[in-house]
Amino acid sequence: MTTELEMNWTLGTPGLLGLAVAAVAVLLVLIIRFRVHAFVALVLTSLLTAIAAGIPAASVITTLTSGFGSTLASVALLVGLGAMLGRMLETSGGAEVMTNWLISKFGEKRAPLALSVASLLFGFPIFFDAGLVVMLPIIFTVARRLGGSVLYYAIPAATAFSVMHIFVPPHPGPVAASGLLEANVGLVLVLGLVVAIPTWFFSGHLFGKFVGKKFDIPVPDILDAALGNGTGKDDFKSSPSVGTVFSLLLLPLILIFMNTGLNMLGSAGIVDAEASWVTWLRLFGETPVALLITVLLGMFLLGFRKGKDKTLVETVVDSALGPVCSIILITGAGGMFGGVLRASGIGNAIADSLQSVGMPLIIAGFLIAAIVRLAQGSATVALTTAAAIVQPAILADSSLTAFQVATMVLALAAGSVFAGHVNDSGFWLVSRFLQMDVSTTLRVWTVGQALVSVVGFAFVMVLYGIATALA
Repeated sequence: MTTELEMNWTLGTPGLLGLAVAAVAVLLVLIIRFRVHAFVALVLTSLLTAIAAGIPAASVITTLTSGFGSTLASVALLVGLGAMLGRMLETSGGAEVMTNWLISKFGEKRAPLALSVASLLFGFPIFFDAGLVVMLPIIFTVARRLGGSVLYYAIPAATAFSVMHIFVPPHPGPVAASGLLEANVGLVLVLGLVVAIPTWFFSGHLFGKFVGKKFDIPVPDILDAALGNGTGKDDFKSSPSVGTVFSLLLLPLILIFMNTGLNMLGSAGIVDAEASWVTWLRLFGETPVALLITVLLGMFLLGFRKGKDKTLVETVVDSALGPVCSIILITGAGGMFGGVLRASGIGNAIADSLQSVGMPLIIAGFLIAAIVRLAQGSATVALTTAAAIVQPAILADSSLTAFQVATMVLALAAGSVFAGHVNDSGFWLVSRFLQMDVSTTLRVWTVGQALVSVVGFAFVMVLYGIATALA
């Protein structure tokens, strides 16, 4: 890898930036103009970009498969297990039961708000992609029941997961940045909530209403595939209780919170992160393990305990995988494209160039994170890169208060989510699950993520102003 980076640095920052822009342009033309399948277009563009970046021929395939494999490692298990759980909830009538409960408690007009509040709560410990996949059956069922564009219901909920993932510990991005800048994680958590909730209101709730009216996207049928083997959907229907559905939704929440909570306590030195009891509890709270446990419990509560034949339960679970295979592969290819751009060295080149501009640290950090995010796709890489760049200056400034340092972390987090587009695997996850074409996804999700970034940064600057006045 060192050889690749040294070789790619000869292009210089302008050359690397031009390469990234050209690569994105080629990808969009292939998909939108020539209707090339997104998976094929992503693989082809990744290959051409790797060659143009000067990556040695012997390392090209390794670079491609590394980005593809690392993305699948984090996405495939989550999407597959989440789809199984969602399929059982949908087929058993659990999603309908939850929909009826939500509407009875909050009313039809407040149903999208209720979905978002639930997503904000679930998003506290659960990663963006896992939380979205688990919530989708309920989102789709509410949308079918009440009518209108699915975006009216899905975008506020998806944005809720996004703001919690990017601003609030114990998610890995803000925790890692807090560690690099020696910020108080507890203070970052409190201030992160202060930023995340109003940011969601403007960028998710209000923007979701706008795009729901502007783009009439029907409710996707990706979770409604036929069961096969001559089995009808009513054969598995058991109309579980609201308590059963809540249990299946809350179990991964509790398990994952146990993992992330112990991680945060370990980082703060409150517990011994290397203690065996901590590592074992964290294992059960790892997202794939938590979802696996929940799927097994779902098979019991929704199938075996209801007297369903084992073959029927297997058929229902198996029917969930076919429709999401395309999503998994396209998302992996999106990670491949982002991985190639990262291997080119563009993120570090841009970050180092901006470092020498000479502007207030909090603004420079936001811009570094935002531009690195645009260039290579990964929010986590953008956040940690920006944190590493501003770390020496922040640690050397003894006049900064804990309050100010915490707002610095949140400023970097705001920049790292800016305008996720075709080099971001999350873009493809949203696009494929909501069955939007690339052009519509750019106008809905990319613009929405840009709003999250800018609005979030505006709230951070208000907090920074208060912190400076109190210093």
